[in-house]
Amino acid sequence: MRDERVAGEPVKVLVVSGIWPPDVGGPASHAPEAAEFLLARDHRVEVVTTADAPPAPAPYPVHWIRRSLPLGVRHAATVALVVRRAATHDVVYSTGMFGRSSLGAALARTPLVVKLTADPAFERLRRWGGFRGSLEEFQRDRSLRTLPLRTLRDLDLRRAAHVITPSSYLRELVIGWGVPAARVTVLPNPLPTRRVDDLRPRDELRAELRLDGPTLVFAGRLTAQKSLDVGIEAARRAGIPLVVAGDGPDRPALERLGHARFLGALPRERVLELLRAGDAMLLSSSWENFPHTVVESLAVGTPVLATRTGGVAEVVVDGENGLLVEPGDADALAAAIRRFVDDGPLAARLRANATASVAGYSAESVYGRLERILRAAAR
Repeated sequence: MRDERVAGEPVKVLVVSGIWPPDVGGPASHAPEAAEFLLARDHRVEVVTTADAPPAPAPYPVHWIRRSLPLGVRHAATVALVVRRAATHDVVYSTGMFGRSSLGAALARTPLVVKLTADPAFERLRRWGGFRGSLEEFQRDRSLRTLPLRTLRDLDLRRAAHVITPSSYLRELVIGWGVPAARVTVLPNPLPTRRVDDLRPRDELRAELRLDGPTLVFAGRLTAQKSLDVGIEAARRAGIPLVVAGDGPDRPALERLGHARFLGALPRERVLELLRAGDAMLLSSSWENFPHTVVESLAVGTPVLATRTGGVAEVVVDGENGLLVEPGDADALAAAIRRFVDDGPLAARLRANATASVAGYSAESVYGRLERILRAAAR
């Protein structure tokens, strides 16, 4: 039986993440930041992830499973690795591979804390082409085609000692899946650890990135969820350039649409510089929870023009630090872009409000709360 830990004593945390730098995406940014914060607070940290090549050296062990392994072999190897490493730790903190994390933690008899950024059952079925509807329609679906993944999702999350969601929107969904409300906490995505003042001057960044005149920017995984085809079409109709950072399965098809300039995957600091240089960040997602790049964009002083979906409206307030439209409507998004570009006082007000609107999301505050949740679960 585990020794009960007193407040202040270091905790041994196993971080499990499906992606890791140089991968692009929220978990690839969040998991290393959380690991570094915990390490700086004298906790022992190890990582389990999957990768295409050996991950870059870190000040803590990073154990990895090669993604090129056959699917079943890769999953079994990951579970086995989680079991071995979790057995020597006080708590597992999972930001991805939830089924493997849940099974591995259960077999190792180690408490599990899950950082959930989406409905994993919905995401997987969409990826497999088994469901074409919206996230809300998926929640109402009770057909046999969705039942297996919904059942596995619910079992994995109900087994967790605690579930963390970045938005109240997702928290309500999780409670609806049968997880007790007392075990679900909203913990927003934190501000970048780089301060805005540490970034290079905006004029210098715009010149380096060849941004001439009003320019929209986007950074993130190029997947169906982001519906960037709608964003590209809206930018085209509005006559405003769009610069895209990121990679993903939809990139070839999106590049064929023309109009947008693609920079490929960029390191985190370069993403922040791109967001800083842009006049506004464009987010045309069909479904979202609480994207890291929304907080990052506002943190560096750049307003967000986005679709009103998921938890986006919990941080982007229409007319205060950005503009919101309904998802899937290229005309409405194009109109919002033109309104932003043509109304100088509006654009100036949104930019002036951007940084202050996310002042409460400091990394110290957010990761401090995460530390307390992990410590409580370890007890």
